[in-house]
Amino acid sequence: MYSAVNRAAYALSFLFALLGGFVLVLLTLLTVASVSGRALIPFGLGPVPGDFELVEAGVAFAIFTFLPWCQLNRGHASVEILTQFLPTRINQVLDVTIELLMFGVAVLLFRQHYLGTLDKTRYGETTFILQFPLWWAYAASLAGALVFVLIAGFCLLRSLRQMVRSEAPA
Repeated sequence: MYSAVNRAAYALSFLFALLGGFVLVLLTLLTVASVSGRALIPFGLGPVPGDFELVEAGVAFAIFTFLPWCQLNRGHASVEILTQFLPTRINQVLDVTIELLMFGVAVLLFRQHYLGTLDKTRYGETTFILQFPLWWAYAASLAGALVFVLIAGFCLLRSLRQMVRSEAPA
């Protein structure tokens, strides 16, 4: 059972990270096209309308899609120079504490982002140039925030399991 859940967590996180990377590649191409268009204004071309709006929404989405993968692979900042000399049991307790705090941060981030999405939906706010509803970008990022909560919860359970079984961190 654990290995199936483990594989699912890795697959979901990896899928979201790939999606975020794909969006960043598209945003890079969009930026190149827009900057090239600005440089070629004398030849009748121009920038991509609303390029900065699309980049802003896309980068926010990408950041949220990378959070689960980073959490799953313990990619967040850590101070191992201080913990490398501590006994294994203390390190396991620290791991559980850190995972619990990250889970709390993920839940808080999701909750606040959800409330922000509701506000953007309620007020009907749109972008300046393209006039697309802001809640679209918020809702897309909210999916990444939800996966972050799920993965942070999985990581907390993983650390608890390792502590109970006295296993080394994965």
